[in-house]
Formats: sequence, structure tokens, C-alpha cells
Amino acid sequence: MVELYSIVALLLVIVFIVLLIRGFKAISAAQQSDWGKTWMNFLDGLNRLFCKHYHRLHYTPIPLPDDGPAILVANHISGLDAMLMIAASPRPLRFLIASEQYERFGFAWFYRAIGCIPVDRSRHQKTALRVALRVLKSGEVLALFPQGKMGLPGESHKLKRGYFWLAQQTQCPIYPVFISGITGVGTIFRSMLQRSHAKLENYPLFHWHDENSLASLQAVLEGRGNHPDKAKANS
Repeated sequence: MVELYSIVALLLVIVFIVLLIRGFKAISAAQQSDWGKTWMNFLDGLNRLFCKHYHRLHYTPIPLPDDGPAILVANHISGLDAMLMIAASPRPLRFLIASEQYERFGFAWFYRAIGCIPVDRSRHQKTALRVALRVLKSGEVLALFPQGKMGLPGESHKLKRGYFWLAQQTQCPIYPVFISGITGVGTIFRSMLQRSHAKLENYPLFHWHDENSLASLQAVLEGRGNHPDKAKANS
């Protein structure tokens, strides 16, 4: 009887090791962005698998340039948004994040590790913009939510102008995406835990020299944008 237990225990250990090895291989295969550190690249692969299989993310890769600065903007409806953007991006993203979220207990070390830029919305916003400007001038991709705060789909919030100022200073294009299909809309942690049919849509880029595009960009981020693919389908 003791020998049988030993055999069963050994088999369970072998199965666990095999599953662990397969899991590591799957995560390694899913990695696409080079974050400069092995453990961060591992998390990149894990996040992509999590978004694809648990949240059933439907997307086409965000068409960022292979190198050089770019500004990525999105609507903000949940705590899952940034994870979805990272999963759809071929390059690492540097996020502007509210200081109260950046300083949340247990998370500050992680936000610092992935290069998030804290924004004190009550004061010193120019400090964050100066840091963001250096990020862009160093050739990285800056990601932010111009609506300024999390809101429900369809809500209208005047867009913060910081992203446009950054685009003007660096003369780099603005890549807008629209996120939908989130189950826990309006929440941070519940949106990550509740399974979704998440969707991320790419829209044509906006140029820094065209201030007339601001209204169009606001329409995109509020879900009122006329996507060219949909226009073709309806014509």
C-alpha cells in the first residue's frame, strides 16, 4: 500500500512538472515586447495569454511604428484597460497614471518597474508632462487616457490637452484605440476578475498639427467615431 501511494505521489509530481514546463513554454511563446528585463517579458507573455483566453480579447495589433516616439490614447472604462492595451501592443508602453493609483499599497513597486509616470491631478501636472516629454524624445511609446478619469461608455468628458501638447512638442502621431466589451465597467479590480468579451479597435492616427481633429478624437473615445471599416461595410 505504501508503495502504491509513493507511485501515485511520484506520478502527480511528474504531471505537475510537465504542466509547469508547458506553461512556461506557452508564456515564453506569447511574449512579444522587450521590456528589458526577463521577469517583465515573462509578465508580458502572461498578460497576453490572460487577456486572450480569459477575457477573450478580440483585436488586431496596434499599428505602432517599429521604433521612434508615438502617443497611444484610449477611452478609460475599467482597471483592465491598460492590460488590454499592453496585450495588443507590439512595443512596451509607458503610462501616465493618477498619483493616487500609482501610490496604492503594494502596487507602487510594479508601476515604477514598468515605467509608469505618476500625475498629481491637484498640482504639479507640468512635472509629469516634462517627464512624459523626455520619454517621447527618447523614442518610447507613451500611453494615456485623455478623458482624465474612468467613466461609463458614452459619457462625455472634455479631453485633457496634455496629450496634444506632447504631440506638438515631439511632432509624433497620435494612435487612438477604443475599448469595449468589459464586464466590470467602472471598476478596477472587479473588471480584472470578471470574465469579459473584450474588444480593442484601432482607429486612423491623428496628427499633431490638426487641432480640428480634436472633436473627431473625442467622438472616437466616446464610441461615436465612424470607423473606416464600418463605413465601407455600410456603403
